[in-house]
Amino acid sequence: MKKRYIQFDNPPKIISASSVVGRKENEGIFHGKYDIVDETDSFSQDTFEKSESEMQRLAVKKALEKADLTDGDIDALFAGDLTNQCVSSNYGLLNYDIPFFGLYGACSTAAEGIMLSSLMVGYGIFEKAIAVTSSHNCSAERQFRYPLEYGGQHTPTSQWTVTGSGAFVISKNGNGPSVVGCMPGKTIDRGITDINNMGAAMAPSAIDTLSCFFKETDTRPKDYDLIVTGDLGYEGHRIVKELMYENGYDMGTQYKDCGLMIYDRKKQDMHSGGSGCGCSAVVFAAHIYEELCNGKLGNVLFLGTGALMSPTSVQQGLSIPGIAHLIHIKGCDK
Repeated sequence: MKKRYIQFDNPPKIISASSVVGRKENEGIFHGKYDIVDETDSFSQDTFEKSESEMQRLAVKKALEKADLTDGDIDALFAGDLTNQCVSSNYGLLNYDIPFFGLYGACSTAAEGIMLSSLMVGYGIFEKAIAVTSSHNCSAERQFRYPLEYGGQHTPTSQWTVTGSGAFVISKNGNGPSVVGCMPGKTIDRGITDINNMGAAMAPSAIDTLSCFFKETDTRPKDYDLIVTGDLGYEGHRIVKELMYENGYDMGTQYKDCGLMIYDRKKQDMHSGGSGCGCSAVVFAAHIYEELCNGKLGNVLFLGTGALMSPTSVQQGLSIPGIAHLIHIKGCDK
C-alpha cells in the first residue's frame, strides 16, 4: 500500500495564528489568552449565523495584523464551518480579495485547512495561504440538534459546541513553527448512530491515523512532546488510549484532547467536553502555537477529528463516519 505520510523537503511555516471566542470559552482553562472575546457571543450581529461569519472575519483580520500582511499578500483562503453549505465562511470572508476554497471536515476542518495550505505552500504552488474555521454553539445546536428554545437536555456523553474561530497564516518563508509533514485521514465508519456521542464515532479514525503514522515513521508516542486530538472529548479520548494500548502503543501523559483542554470541567458543566470546528482551532491558536513558538513544545502531532454526518443523514438513521487528519509540527529553533 502506498504510504500516507507526506514529509516536506522545505517545510512551510505557520507565521501567525489568531483566536476569537465567546464567553464560556474565555471562562475556561485558557482565560485571557484569546485575541478577541465577546461576552455576548453575538459579535454585534443579529443572528447566530451572522455572528459566526463575523468571527471568521475578525480571526483573519487579526492573523493578518499579527503577520504584518494585507489580503493582497495572500494567495488563497481555505475555510470551513459546520453550517449548511459553509455559509458562515462564505459570507464572513466576502470582503477579502483572496481566492477561496470552501472545506467541510466537521471538527477536523482546522487540521484539514492547515494541511491543504501547507501542501500548496510547501510544494511551491502558493507563497502564502490562510486556513480559518469556526463554530458557534447556537448555530450548531439549531442545525444538528434542537432550537435553543426547546430546552433539550444534554446526555452525559454529549459535547458542548465551542463558540470560536481560529485563523493561521502559512508561509514559504518567515518565522514560526514548521509543518514538517502531514497524513490525510481515511473515512471510517464503525456503526455509531448516537449523535450525542461524537467521541465514539470519531475515535476509530484517530486510531487508524495514529497507528498508520507510527508504523510508517517508525516512531512511538514517547517520541513526541504532545499528541493532541481535536476533539474527541472524554469518551473518545478514553477509547483512543485504551485501544491504542491494546495495539501496542502506550499514549502516555503526552496525549491530550482539545475538547478536554478548552473548558474547566470541574467548574463548567460541559459534560464530555468541547467540540465543533472552533474547538481545536482556538486551542491550537491560543495555546499550542504559543508553546511551539516559545520553545516549550518541540515536536507535536496535531490530529483534527471530525464526525462527517448531516442532519438529514442522522434523521434517516445512517451511522456516523469519522475522519482524522494529522499534522506534524516542529517548534521554533531557540
